Amino acid sequence: MGGTLIAKELRAHLLSFRFLASFVTLFVLVVVTAFVLTGDYVRKLDEYSARQAEIDRYLRSYAHFNRIGAIVQPTQPPVPFQALVRGLTADVNMEGFDNDPLPVMFPLIDLTFIVTILVSLIALILTYDAVSGEKEEGTLKLMLANGLPRSKIILAKAAGAGLTLLGPLVVSLAAGLLVIVLNPRVDWTGADWAALGLILAGAAVFAGVFALIGILVSSVHRSSATSIMTSLFIWTLLVLVVPNLSPYVASFLSPAPSRIKVARETARLTDVDRDDLGRRLQAQYQAEVLEAYPVLGERLTEAELKRRVAEDPAYRTAYEARRAAGQRAWAEANRIQGAKAEDLNRDLRRKEEAQTGLARAISMVSPLADLAYLATDLSSTGMRNRVHFGRLAELWSQAFYRDYRPRKIEEMRAKDPTVDAWNTAVDMSDAPRFRYVEEELGERVRAALPPFAVLFGYAVVLFAAAYVSFIRYDVR
Repeated sequence: MGGTLIAKELRAHLLSFRFLASFVTLFVLVVVTAFVLTGDYVRKLDEYSARQAEIDRYLRSYAHFNRIGAIVQPTQPPVPFQALVRGLTADVNMEGFDNDPLPVMFPLIDLTFIVTILVSLIALILTYDAVSGEKEEGTLKLMLANGLPRSKIILAKAAGAGLTLLGPLVVSLAAGLLVIVLNPRVDWTGADWAALGLILAGAAVFAGVFALIGILVSSVHRSSATSIMTSLFIWTLLVLVVPNLSPYVASFLSPAPSRIKVARETARLTDVDRDDLGRRLQAQYQAEVLEAYPVLGERLTEAELKRRVAEDPAYRTAYEARRAAGQRAWAEANRIQGAKAEDLNRDLRRKEEAQTGLARAISMVSPLADLAYLATDLSSTGMRNRVHFGRLAELWSQAFYRDYRPRKIEEMRAKDPTVDAWNTAVDMSDAPRFRYVEEELGERVRAALPPFAVLFGYAVVLFAAAYVSFIRYDVR
């Protein structure tokens, strides 16, 4: 009996015009999106490779430590999953806007957008009259008059709607994946395919949630007209209002200082104030050295200075002492002002993390946000990947600034004690390079479990509510 009821529901959905229109729209949109995003990924991959080649050329011939920080900043290469899920890696910047404003003004859609917006609407379109429509047609009264249990009827409606949604989604996604795998520049790994399978599972639960919302609303209202209006109101609330309102609520409940204000204060501490302090300390420390080595008071040209350092060991010792005093002064100034700047940034990070965590918690009331977090975390394109990228960048920064730079400067000064190590071009082709590696799949899965659990909890609660509502539904 249950199979017969499910087959009836499937037949009713599959033969309807709304299913045909929804399937065609979903299929075309997924395929076109996969084609466009694949081309966008290949373009970004070429741009990244060109930038790395230019940086390599610069490091070999023109690099000096006073300006290298702006050149060797860690950058994340495009990940293969961007051919399907864009996530947070598509940064909006003025340069991109000047070159091509359309992607900024009308951003590309991706799989997450298609599922959260289109599939959720399709789910409601298919189910808004699941109960009220049959009541209006009289078929519901006829089924109950023939002794069909209400529990089996509601189970069949939920199963039929879920299978009807899953079929077009899988077929459309398979067609989109065919576009991706046929491109030789897109190299998906086994972890990517496993992540995609988990994203599809989350998408199926997400679609089921909105199908159950439609069934629940239909079993509450007595007419399809009021049912569709209520369904659209709930969709607007969960899909549009809650996710967009959550950051504002979080900023009100857990305020954080302005980034621009903190950046200006930090720049002042580490630039103007640091230079003033460094010059004072340098004058103080070098005055002490001058008392110990009066010979440093002689005025020499640069050529005479180099000759004197090379030929006179005593003068070289005095020169090294003065240079060491200058280094100590600027190191002390950097330490003092850096600590003040770090206190400001640490307070900013702490408050921003609290605000972000609260906004995320509030937004997870929305199934859209849950699926977005799940998809972007699994595909290495979300907020978690930003944190992972930051950890890798910190490791590289330690290797470059703490280990490589001091060693390279000492090598330069060992060859020429008078060299300006900060502003002299040096071959840095042996410098440590930043290498981005995606987070392990197991860690990404663990991160995706909370939003998946919320989606699954939504489905359970909604089915229970729909079941109770249908049991009490008056078919007269």
